[in-house]
Amino acid sequence: MGKKVLIISSNHTGHGHKSITESLCEKIGMNRDIEVHVVDGFSLGGPTLLSIGKSYGPITRKAENLWKMVFNFSSDNPSFVNHFIELLIKNNFLKLLKEVKPDVILSIHPNFNGSVINILRKERLQIPFGTFIADLVNIYPLWCDPRADFILSPTKEAKGKCLEYGVPKEKIHVVGFPVRQRFLGHQRKPFEMKSELNFLMMSGGEGVGDMNAIAENLLNHFDCKVTIIAGRNETLKAELESSLKPRFDKRVDVLGFTKNIQDLMLASNIGIIRGSPNTMFEAVATNLPIIITGALPGQEKDNPLFAEKHLLGVYCHDNEDLNSIIDQLLANDWEKLKMMMESQRKFINPHAAQDILDYVTSAEKATLKSRKRRRTPLVLATRKSIKKFKRRKPFKKLIRRVV
Repeated sequence: MGKKVLIISSNHTGHGHKSITESLCEKIGMNRDIEVHVVDGFSLGGPTLLSIGKSYGPITRKAENLWKMVFNFSSDNPSFVNHFIELLIKNNFLKLLKEVKPDVILSIHPNFNGSVINILRKERLQIPFGTFIADLVNIYPLWCDPRADFILSPTKEAKGKCLEYGVPKEKIHVVGFPVRQRFLGHQRKPFEMKSELNFLMMSGGEGVGDMNAIAENLLNHFDCKVTIIAGRNETLKAELESSLKPRFDKRVDVLGFTKNIQDLMLASNIGIIRGSPNTMFEAVATNLPIIITGALPGQEKDNPLFAEKHLLGVYCHDNEDLNSIIDQLLANDWEKLKMMMESQRKFINPHAAQDILDYVTSAEKATLKSRKRRRTPLVLATRKSIKKFKRRKPFKKLIRRVV
């Protein structure tokens, strides 16, 4: 019988967790020896926790400073968060374990790491548990519970943070960031000097950022076409259409939540995006040069600098600098764009999803060995202590009395 993998994900806190889950399920679907069950961790906590998960979109769209406070509070109080979520999900989580009977559990959301480990330990359930970190640089302590059997990291930077938080080095494995298969394996056509540029503007699944001002600037200063993806933000989509369409007509196209983003990326010359890990790596996978115009405070804060460090993209600190950045990228027959694309091709791990799956499916055997190694010194020490105690005279006298 094949292995059963329980994946704890999230349906409402951005689209990144769902995309990672989809990339893993694609690989699992090719393997008949593996059965996967995906659960939205927030649904396990009933209406209270589910409403908290659903508040992520409105908060990040309309109140970034509030989100920064939430991020900082969670970072400073991981034990409180773990205990709070443990209380909310415990009953439903234990019911789920009875139904699914997983051989291994993988969490791809930080809120369900320490909380699940607490439950497993208190209930004395010996199910291997691991985490895939869905952020690149600025990661919660909640991602880094040293009690996890394994932690899969998308970057060396995230691994460094795990070490700072006290996770043993041997538990951390850098695997890259998984993207869905439809973003991989494309051969982008060589650049040609065209009369019209194609810009693709994205701002994550929730549609945040000053997209109207950026699009207007591009359309006024370049001979270009601009495609804007407003995500789930229907209000933003309507505002962009009413503002831009009457003036720029067919030069601008405004879309809502879109499933064929890979086609739009492949048809574009430059992507202008927010520093979302999922969006960044899908662009890198399609070999789309990117300009990052912003990032959420907290977990995305240093993602633009990460992109620049690895030559995956350019960070535009101020929208007023956007025109000059584009001019530099296009100079000398698009020299800097071509260099960026070469760096992207070298950096991306197209097998990240398979590597994650390999670690997860081999976790049971590895965990048993690891736990055995951890117990052995204690067992030996205990035996030595017993022998030493037996040699003591009071112990011998007690034995003689009993006999």
